[in-house]
Amino acid sequence: MSPSETSRYVRLRVELVLEITDTDELTAAALDRIEADEFMPEEELAHARAAVREDKAEALAYLVEPDALLGELPGVELLQASWTSEQADYDPEAQEWDFDDEEEEDDGAYLTDGRP
Repeated sequence: MSPSETSRYVRLRVELVLEITDTDELTAAALDRIEADEFMPEEELAHARAAVREDKAEALAYLVEPDALLGELPGVELLQASWTSEQADYDPEAQEWDFDDEEEEDDGAYLTDGRP
């Protein structure tokens, strides 16, 4: 691909830290989403149900929808998405969690506050 062809594509990386404030509510929402999936085979349904009951990060992953996060952005089409969710030992005082210090530009990336 020529540089002009590749410049049409952008990889957007987003990192979020979430606090689960109600595990029962989160699990119920994930189970509702799973039950609503009419294309998931029964064997996968059983596995998915067990996974979200056991692991809250897994429950959260079932509820994330990249299309919904993007909404109706003009001039943009989502081509591919992947995401993971994992439990983390969060310490807001630790340097590794200080997103505001990550104000380095990297190949045209945006700073953490959204400024180019």
